[in-house]
Amino acid sequence: MSLPIDFMNRRLDGLERRGLRRKLTQLEGGAAPWIEIEGRRLLNLSSNNYLGLAGHPDLAAAMATAADDEGCGSGSSRLIAGTSHLHEALESRFAAFKGMESGLLFTSGYTANLGVIPSLVGAGDLVLGDELNHASLIDGCRLSRAEFRSYPHADVGALRDALASTAGGTGTRRRLVVTDTVFSMEGDEAPLTEIAEACSRYDAMLMVDEAHATGCLGPGGRGLVAELQLESQVTASMSTLSKALGGLGALVTGPALLRDYLINTSRSFTFTTALPAPVVAAGLAALDLLERDLWRVQRLQDNAAQLRRGLRDAGFNISGSTTQIVPVLVGESRRALDFAAALRAEGVFAVAVRPPSVPMGAARVRATVMATHSADDIVLAIDAFRRVGASLGMVA
Repeated sequence: MSLPIDFMNRRLDGLERRGLRRKLTQLEGGAAPWIEIEGRRLLNLSSNNYLGLAGHPDLAAAMATAADDEGCGSGSSRLIAGTSHLHEALESRFAAFKGMESGLLFTSGYTANLGVIPSLVGAGDLVLGDELNHASLIDGCRLSRAEFRSYPHADVGALRDALASTAGGTGTRRRLVVTDTVFSMEGDEAPLTEIAEACSRYDAMLMVDEAHATGCLGPGGRGLVAELQLESQVTASMSTLSKALGGLGALVTGPALLRDYLINTSRSFTFTTALPAPVVAAGLAALDLLERDLWRVQRLQDNAAQLRRGLRDAGFNISGSTTQIVPVLVGESRRALDFAAALRAEGVFAVAVRPPSVPMGAARVRATVMATHSADDIVLAIDAFRRVGASLGMVA
């Protein structure tokens, strides 16, 4: 008796024909600036380890100590027997770091967004999101059962129109606006001041995803919300520990009421085993390093500016990038794969990003920099992009 799974081959074949099939790449060296793949040493421009903390000995030492003291697993959900002093210490510490009243720890940014949005809106409500929001935000909106409308990327006018057209009524319909603050495939920043003003004017809640902003932007790396001093205008802010902070997990920060509310309403918090003590201890150690080594944030921004300037001067289209995420727009998926393969031959690991991660016809090679890249590393990367771009007829 055979299993009824032939549809899997058909779908994979279709993806292969369109240049959209994905495969895993095994690498050595973790998330370091230089890695090894199949015996070759490559410059790593594909990691979200923006501050270079993932391999820092302080995080490893904190994890080892916590494992000795608390063990390697929490053994329960937070509401049963999984909450330790480390969970609450990280929540309190991170809320203070963000300038918010409270924080709640989730196992990942994805589960945080899946849990928060359906807690804030439901059937009969309205949620509005930027069309280029991360998949976790989109999925959270869909799971909420609220009416979900997307607005054109960073188009505050369209957002205002949508809010104005749905204002009034009985007042029982909740409305929520969700947006990334730094968009993971574009590298640009949301017009957050204007978005917050529109939400305030039309009495809508605002949820932001600071996954690619926390540790990277704002005073001391506290994110775009802090840079723009919008803390009091944000209902919920999600930040990950898995990118600039080098670990795992996510914190949702906001008003004091929000934490209590989510503990009682968020299914992805209630029905998930708590993060183990070593992971939580690593988060606390990462905050220590971020607050001590302020050079990391500035170095990241300097490296990003160097890469953006070099690629733009070489003639590449890097979209509207203003951050450490620098996309080189290519267009067709197979061409993006060819570009990435040629870069790898030149000693640079930067992956092709294709639909559905980006819109059809907007495939790209996505480069990300770290604070621990040297200026010479960035020059090497720019030179490799220029050679490959010239060989493919993309630049002169």
